[in-house]
Amino acid sequence: MKDSVIILCGGGPAPGMNTVVMSVSKVFLLNGFRVIGLHGGYSGLFSKNPRTEDIDFFKADAYFNRGGSYLQMSRFKPTDKDFEENFNLPLFQENNIKLLVTVGGDDTASTANRIAKFLEAKKYPIANIHVPKTIDNDLPLPNNTPTFGFNSAKDEGAHIARTIYEDARTSGNWLIISAMGRSAGHLALGIGEATHCPMTIIPEMFNKVEITLDKIVNLALSAILKRNILGIPYGTIVVAEGVFHDLDPKEIKEAGVTMTYDEHGHPELGKISKAVLFNDILGKEFAKLGLKVKTRPVEIGYDVRCQDPIAYDLTYCTELALGVYELFSKGETGCMVFIDSDGAAHPLYLHDLQNAEGKIPPRRVAIEGGTAQNYYSSICNYITPADYEAAKKYVPNPEDYDFRRILGW
Repeated sequence: MKDSVIILCGGGPAPGMNTVVMSVSKVFLLNGFRVIGLHGGYSGLFSKNPRTEDIDFFKADAYFNRGGSYLQMSRFKPTDKDFEENFNLPLFQENNIKLLVTVGGDDTASTANRIAKFLEAKKYPIANIHVPKTIDNDLPLPNNTPTFGFNSAKDEGAHIARTIYEDARTSGNWLIISAMGRSAGHLALGIGEATHCPMTIIPEMFNKVEITLDKIVNLALSAILKRNILGIPYGTIVVAEGVFHDLDPKEIKEAGVTMTYDEHGHPELGKISKAVLFNDILGKEFAKLGLKVKTRPVEIGYDVRCQDPIAYDLTYCTELALGVYELFSKGETGCMVFIDSDGAAHPLYLHDLQNAEGKIPPRRVAIEGGTAQNYYSSICNYITPADYEAAKKYVPNPEDYDFRRILGW
């Protein structure tokens, strides 16, 4: 029986999923392996009847440059009980599997490590190599190397936001854009900078003060007031969804926003549009201040996850896949594959990346770095002390909308 490789995809999609999976398939097929694709992410490993299929060259060649994921994905995360009662060990034994390739974020990587240890304890050691992906760009790869999918998502997000900005300019309105990014603001900042958005609000901005709803609202108003002073009655505001996840749930409720709550009393923000949420809150603030500003909400998220990868990710994902084969050939396991600026593959061992809780801490935007500071210093529009007198035409307390004062910068 041929040695086999099994591949699964966990979490949510990102441009380049198919490029990784099908490029891994091509290189292992070329070297005499059987390649098995597992549908349903980790749920397939804890099922008696997993949905699998062999991937041949023709399938790999047809799908390697497409968006989405040929292998159906899942956010299933096995419990200790699942390992004890439901793990499908015969799947590995009967198919002579030598390598588990996982494609996903930090949770997918951590679970891969658990599975490798479990199989080793069962006297069936198997190599596991993880390929890191997320459009959030929040995995801690060295030298600020992006995660695959991020650049393609940013490219499409910027295309959408550029069109939205033109609509704002054409109609004389403000459009409120929410961008994905639960823990970090990389995608939002990338979109904001690429489109010269006059205000981008990300969690990392609040490095010296606590995030509150008032501060988020006042940052948006700071841009709107400044542009009114400049005679520019339109614009866009990009907000990373992470700023709302960091808010005190009590604040959301007191703002009068209607939503569902989980069993712990926390607002289920994942079920609502952050753009609509923020637009509603802003509308109430405009009415309170007597400002006549028209706003419209736009969500950028699910529409950038399954697009075709741009050339950057087609190349990058191919190199990641070739790196998987290279690391496996060298006997590496329990690691993520990392491609340096010269295209060379290196292992990043999961135990080195994880904290005491077994989690991989997110990589956040370097808010004091050149990219962020140049954007906020030279592209954003906001109230400064020099604008106080002119701003009194619109608000009685312009100092409350002073960008640097709000953030304690």
